[in-house]
Amino acid sequence: MSETPWVLHVDLDQFIAAVEVLRRPELVGLPVIVGGRGDPAERAVVSTASYEARRYGVGSGMPLRLAARKVPDAVLLPVDAPAYTAASEQVMASLRSLGVVVEVLGWDEAFLGIESDDPEAFARRAQAAVLKSTRLHCSVGIGDNKVRAKIATDFGKPRGVFRLTADNWFEVMGELPTIELWGVGSKVSQRLAKHGIDTVRQLADTDEPVLVGEFGPRMGLWYGQLGRGMGSTVVDDSPWIARGHSRETTYQRNLTTPEEVAAAVRELASQAFDDTVADGRSVFRVTLKVRYAPFFTSTKAKKLAAPTTDRGDVIAAALALAGRLDPEREVRLLGVRAEMVMPDGGDPAERTPIRGRL
Repeated sequence: MSETPWVLHVDLDQFIAAVEVLRRPELVGLPVIVGGRGDPAERAVVSTASYEARRYGVGSGMPLRLAARKVPDAVLLPVDAPAYTAASEQVMASLRSLGVVVEVLGWDEAFLGIESDDPEAFARRAQAAVLKSTRLHCSVGIGDNKVRAKIATDFGKPRGVFRLTADNWFEVMGELPTIELWGVGSKVSQRLAKHGIDTVRQLADTDEPVLVGEFGPRMGLWYGQLGRGMGSTVVDDSPWIARGHSRETTYQRNLTTPEEVAAAVRELASQAFDDTVADGRSVFRVTLKVRYAPFFTSTKAKKLAAPTTDRGDVIAAALALAGRLDPEREVRLLGVRAEMVMPDGGDPAERTPIRGRL
């Protein structure tokens, strides 16, 4: 009798903060906030916060200065990317030692493809392997596809295991707001709300023409499937291929003139282009991210007339986007992303949209 295939999603609990606490045991139980260079006087955002700090409302992406005000007694630490990379490599090695397919999603999470009649027992094995190898704790979501496994993990945090399948999808998710779905952010949930779609069940029950009319044929159908918890069942351990390269800077002093913005965009675009040269692939789209003072963020994108390996084309596209910014508003952050044609010649935008970010 064959065993049942499952997708497991392994997510390290408060990963960056946990790595820092391992290096500094005296921080156990204290509110720890990691971001920038650890100096709230500088412009930076929170990379992660320990559970103790999260109780005060501190979260990833929050301005470090605001986080420090929320938790005056917090321990503020600078980001140490090499340490987190080393810890992540240990985690993934421990998961691969279980003899299953491991698809790495980032520093702190991965999908596992397994066959088992007791996926909870295997999940506990995975947790034990990670803990023994790294002294780090993780949560595991069990699903019959990637979407359900990924969402299940949040119900298991911290240090737990949770199963989410077609059998209990609506029981667990049906009355929750759409923003609780993997791949639905605040903007999409607001657009759905305009159509009276507030919950996951309402999204699942919405007629396809309504979603296609709002989001287009590809994304409209995809959001409808997402409301029903549908997703890929394939766990792929092939090496991750970058879709693009981004360069981003938060300025310690606001940029106040179009000339300052243009010069900054030119530099960021040139740096992002340099990163694409190493991949040897053409750039087909350029995206500009701007954060106006005090803290409003927007993005603009431009698809090139044809894929290019010319630095000037990439810089020109970025500058064209910069020309559309509000010249009356001060700028505190800029980012430029150069998206590349995939090795098979495909457009990354035509692939599953939940994996990309600026």
